[in-house]
Amino acid sequence: MDTRNLFSLQGRTALITGGSRGIGRMIAEGFLAQGARVYISARKAEACDQTAKELSAFGHCVSLPADVSTVEGAKGLVDAYAKHEKTLDILVNNAGAAWGAPYDEFPESGWDKVVDLNLKAPFFLTQALTPMLRSAAATGGHLAKVINIASIDGVSVNPQETYSYAASKAGLIHMTRRMALRLARDGIAVSAIAPGAFASSMNKDARDHAEEVKQRIPAGRIGTPEDMAGAAIYLASRAGDYVMGSTLIVDGGVTHARG
Repeated sequence: MDTRNLFSLQGRTALITGGSRGIGRMIAEGFLAQGARVYISARKAEACDQTAKELSAFGHCVSLPADVSTVEGAKGLVDAYAKHEKTLDILVNNAGAAWGAPYDEFPESGWDKVVDLNLKAPFFLTQALTPMLRSAAATGGHLAKVINIASIDGVSVNPQETYSYAASKAGLIHMTRRMALRLARDGIAVSAIAPGAFASSMNKDARDHAEEVKQRIPAGRIGTPEDMAGAAIYLASRAGDYVMGSTLIVDGGVTHARG
């Protein structure tokens, strides 16, 4: 057994949506450290360009701004990526949105925005990129990977009234199982990560009130970039080849504490 390159991503390509900040950026930096050529996408072009510029200090990182919440936008991202690469080894469906409102007041707009980005976009973007993922698996000598970024709110119930967010993430976890069964035959392994408290613009509590939040976490701290990068590198590399359809919970024990 040779484990020297078990976690290496040397020579592989990765596309990460929502890669300009938060969890997406953590994963991008981790992939770069393991030798991948990384392409990041985000809706805000200026932020995406700036992050790519900063991460280029660690390796090959290119900005591909796009709004993947629509099928048209997803196809535009595929076309932009295809100008740089012929195949895709790793797709990380990370772009997401959240919405909170009392049950009696929860708006349709808060449902559609969140479900479109969190649940519909990962399916149709993966569908559009499947030929390039298949090609990578056929020619690269390793499995291609799709990693969906879910949430512990799709596993256990958050006390906050984020109805569309919880539903979308639970749906994404189940969709990961269904997609994994279909794409395994094409040499594509599909899995997911369910993060807990990581400091980001989407998780302002963890970002701005870490001392308070960590009191509710059995591990006694919020997640670090290394925690997220490590989980994603595991699933993206040879180390995670036998993980198909499963969701890796990375939360310091919060899900069990909620139960």
